[in-house]
Amino acid sequence: MTDLFTAVHEPAVETWPSLAAPRSNPVRRAGAHAALRFIARDLPATITLDNRSYGLGGPAMQVHRTGPFLDRLGHDAGSGFGEAYLAGDWDPEPGTDLADLLLPFAQRFSSEQDRHLLPKWAQSLRWLVTRSQPGDQENDRAGARENISRHYDLSNAMFSEFLDPSLTYSAALFDQQPESDLATASYDELSNAQLRKLDAILDAAGVVSGSRVLDIGCGWASLAIRAAQRGAWVTAITIASQQALLAQRRIADAGVSDRVQVALRDYRDQIGVFDAVLSVEMIEAVGEKYWPVYFDAIERRLAPGGKAVIQAIVMPHDRMLATRNTFTWVQKYIFPGGLIPSVDVIEQVTAQHTGLQTEVLRHMGMDYARTLRIWRNRFIEHWPAIADLGFDATFRRMWEFYLAYSEAGFRAGYLDDVQILLTKRFG
Repeated sequence: MTDLFTAVHEPAVETWPSLAAPRSNPVRRAGAHAALRFIARDLPATITLDNRSYGLGGPAMQVHRTGPFLDRLGHDAGSGFGEAYLAGDWDPEPGTDLADLLLPFAQRFSSEQDRHLLPKWAQSLRWLVTRSQPGDQENDRAGARENISRHYDLSNAMFSEFLDPSLTYSAALFDQQPESDLATASYDELSNAQLRKLDAILDAAGVVSGSRVLDIGCGWASLAIRAAQRGAWVTAITIASQQALLAQRRIADAGVSDRVQVALRDYRDQIGVFDAVLSVEMIEAVGEKYWPVYFDAIERRLAPGGKAVIQAIVMPHDRMLATRNTFTWVQKYIFPGGLIPSVDVIEQVTAQHTGLQTEVLRHMGMDYARTLRIWRNRFIEHWPAIADLGFDATFRRMWEFYLAYSEAGFRAGYLDDVQILLTKRFG
């Protein structure tokens, strides 16, 4: 994707103040350079800076501005690499896909033998370059609304440019092997795959005509509409105001306004009981402190004999424990206040704080990788229309990196996406 950007891209610091290059520190810069050389020793990729190449070969990246690149890495291990991309300090070499380049890094994290890029002695110094989550991203009611709005209320029109017509913003479920050549991933296959995913959730929850359904974090209402088309009665809740407005219009356009009520409401404030409670890729925005509250709310809303289904992005439990208090690039630029759980912690929290029992129904990590590739291709293809909405070149680099970074995580197995059935242990 390098040809779409010039190597001299400079973000407008007044618009993106966090991308101002940190003050150069010779010790930190030297440390970052040493760490980079160590990482590259057995990395199946190529890193070129100052006309010298490191790595074993494979997908290649070119560092355009060595000083700022190393300064960012030495200043903030969690965000520096991604910020350097946003600032234009580096790009994939022409002909190298960004996700293909990021994959070897993600594979190092996903390996059972080596989930760290650095040696143990260097890991002991990570506190010097690791930031903690800021207090202003707390997911209490006010904070959660602010955090969600910063992502989901960016622009309904922007999301409409790269999502499928149902505006489903979560992993699709493909009928073919999703790990097949991602270069062949086509936007034309996305709509059916998203509907297949929605139906799989509804089937697992036993949603039929007359079912009372609660959709927590309803997005743009694709799942609510699909449930209503089965004859269900749906309460769909979100705390993203612009999202709620478009959801209501989409429900009306689908002709199911009599069956779906959209409410701008926090999950903690919902009342009533439902035959099915659904929540798709919502838990990642809840925050560790509130996971017990979230699952308790699901349990309280379930009628006797009811079923809940959540779809969740998850990561290995040890990595979740190791990174849960750090401030990452994704939290800083994409999902403030977010934290990806593990399947283990979901099982632990539900066992300790609720009467719910869990069953993993399916793993969809490679389905998500394929979904993300389609979204990124579509985002780039439709960039002129997105730019016309007022988004600049730095935003474009940010979203291309976010989508590629996520794709690499799922392809490596560092991330997974699961559908989980929740039922009450005692009735």
